[in-house]
Amino acid sequence: MRNDFSSVVDRIPPSGIRKFFDLVVNTKGVISLGVGESDFATPWGICEEAIESLEKGYTTYTSNRGHKECCKSITDYLKDRFGCDYKPNNEIVVTVGVSEGVDIVLRALLNPGDEILLPEPTYVCYAPLINLAGGKVVPIDTTDSGFMLDVDKLEQHITKKTKALILCSPNNPTGMVIPKEQLEKVAALAEKYDFWVISDEVYAEIVYDEDYVSFSTIKGMKERTVLLSGFSKAFAMTGWRLGYVCGPESIISRALKIHQYNIMCAPITSQFAAISALRHSEKYVKKMRESYCYRRNFFVKKLNDTGLDTMMPDGAFYCFPSISNTGYSSEEFAFKLLEEQKVAVVPGPVFGSGGEGYIRCCYATNLELLKEALLRIETFLKKQA
Repeated sequence: MRNDFSSVVDRIPPSGIRKFFDLVVNTKGVISLGVGESDFATPWGICEEAIESLEKGYTTYTSNRGHKECCKSITDYLKDRFGCDYKPNNEIVVTVGVSEGVDIVLRALLNPGDEILLPEPTYVCYAPLINLAGGKVVPIDTTDSGFMLDVDKLEQHITKKTKALILCSPNNPTGMVIPKEQLEKVAALAEKYDFWVISDEVYAEIVYDEDYVSFSTIKGMKERTVLLSGFSKAFAMTGWRLGYVCGPESIISRALKIHQYNIMCAPITSQFAAISALRHSEKYVKKMRESYCYRRNFFVKKLNDTGLDTMMPDGAFYCFPSISNTGYSSEEFAFKLLEEQKVAVVPGPVFGSGGEGYIRCCYATNLELLKEALLRIETFLKKQA
């Protein structure tokens, strides 16, 4: 049997996050701070809407783009909540999670050898999907600027082959949010050098201290921005697998073509749930955000008290503690902590350049479990001293 498989696929490592998730699943008594998932269940009103749709017999395909009412609900929400202006009939595709959105946008955009600017650390799916689409990753390390994108450094990495920049704000894994004045500087470079900006805004609802600014609302940027978002994080709907891509018709029509052949359409039941989430769940989102904020304040302070230098995140539900003073590599630290204290975290290098010396912790878990995890981490650190 032939075994000359795709060399591109063979060069891509398995997801480091899922690697630790699999270890957690197979180990009893583990407190997981690894997977980016809320401990809240999907609000019941959303579930009821989905159940009712099933009872009414809505179990068919929808339009490839998405159910008409779902598309309109998303564009109305983006307009009312963030000031984004998209047309539901030609500037949106409803996807199976945000990751599918990243995939189809990159494949619609890239020709072989095109370069994508990627500030790192950042979410694990971007670089592999760029490679699969035939593009070239151009990493930009942000660790020496407080995990914030340095615009001067960004400009130094721009070449004639630069096709797009990917922004993830609030950032996964650091929780940093790019302020408006910085976005405006990025916008000036995008216009000057004529490149696209792919803006992953799935954590836009989970910002603690300031109002969120969508990149597409920066002057002149709608026509060169692709906005990615979804329902997993803000509405505690990870298992429903629903996201969306918004942007100019030129790119959306091409992404839709790939979506048609690859997926056909997102699940209709999830789309009905999404309609309910957008129209009726504001109070639940607020409640969850307030809970994450409380846990953030508690958890980050305690990590710093234990001797792990940790910046206060602006949004999302992650923090990125430095473990450089322990003498371990990030992976050694994560494996030893799991083995000795049964606490699961994710090694920083999973998220790209600059991640060595850090771990990612997700604090969107039960407060009592967070307290226990902190006690175990403190015990672990004392044993290593």
